[in-house]
Amino acid sequence: MEHLKEKSKITKMIILFMITYMVSYMTRINYGAIVAEMEEATKLSKDLLSMALTGSFITYGAGQIISGIAGDKFSPKNLVSYGLGLSVCMNILIPFCSSPYLMLAVWCVNGFAQAFMWPPIVKLMTALFSQEDYKEASVKISWGSSFGRIVIFLIAPVIIWFASWEYVFFFSALFGIVMIFLWNIFCIDVPKEAVVKKETKKASIKGFFSPLIIGIMTAIILQGMLRDGVGTWMPSYIKDTYKLGAEASILTGVVLPLFSIACFNIASSLYRKKFTNPLTCAGVIFAFGAVSALMLYITTGRNTVLSVIFTALLEGSMHGVNLILICMIPPFFQKTGNVSTVSGLLNCCTYIGSAISTYGIALLTELYDWKLTLLVWLIIAILGTIMCLICVKPWKKAHEN
Repeated sequence: MEHLKEKSKITKMIILFMITYMVSYMTRINYGAIVAEMEEATKLSKDLLSMALTGSFITYGAGQIISGIAGDKFSPKNLVSYGLGLSVCMNILIPFCSSPYLMLAVWCVNGFAQAFMWPPIVKLMTALFSQEDYKEASVKISWGSSFGRIVIFLIAPVIIWFASWEYVFFFSALFGIVMIFLWNIFCIDVPKEAVVKKETKKASIKGFFSPLIIGIMTAIILQGMLRDGVGTWMPSYIKDTYKLGAEASILTGVVLPLFSIACFNIASSLYRKKFTNPLTCAGVIFAFGAVSALMLYITTGRNTVLSVIFTALLEGSMHGVNLILICMIPPFFQKTGNVSTVSGLLNCCTYIGSAISTYGIALLTELYDWKLTLLVWLIIAILGTIMCLICVKPWKKAHEN
């Protein structure tokens, strides 16, 4: 299939993909955004409510590999449509769940459905866009995740103020329904491509067990623990520490995606202009996150604005680490035919970390307090920095050879 040539068609598809990705985020992160309000309204504990978040991270991470394989065998356009449709159904069902265990089941299905968004969109981009158009599209479409978070964190407090937390899910589902119609009307489908040869699978399996890859995977798990753990529980931390209302606490979450956009651009610039070794670049950004975690630990309880800023810097730096380790490393495996396999594996590691931290933070704050949780964040950031720096020389040696 030939790439799109007309600039207007390329722009139209980029906008469609970005909005679709934004809506998919809205129907996925809304639970985490309002979990503090759900805790207050339902009288359920953090650890019970966070089971659904943990489960969804697990099914989302596992589903990405399945989604990647399915994208080579079935219509990527249809996969996105079906995934978003199933997610809409789960968003409608979640307010009617009478127990946290039903919430867990429903949100696990939602996590799996959400996995059928990004891989098929990437498949469409590679088929429709030239190499240069793909690079531009990847950056702009990634903004959709931040825009989705901003919409939810801005609208959720308003909805809760006038109605209740249940209507946040109904609002997200409505956006999803509209998006399904727009997607099916305007999206250009592409034919399925041939399945990857068996020889590449042997090479990829061998690469999985190298100490270097295991080290990188460990760093990504640590990054995922901070990125999604901090992002999910930041409103609860602000609410508990500074005794703000749930609506005001949720509203502070708007700062996080704004910082993530900035950190995304800074990380990209550092990698292109300063640090050509991705592990060095990731280590430097991880170290900045560790400094932010240290400042958050030192200043917690003293000033709301400072806590929000340092929390945003910590989470934003993890988005930068994610960009380097998830997006910049897989292309180095192009010669061995492992790009897709390595990309899926590394991305799954992010959500292993997310699942561990989402439930772990809830349990930690229930049993102890936020001060200890912030100390754990600092330790994780330090360990991530060390792990990246340990991998610098092995990566350089492997890359040179």
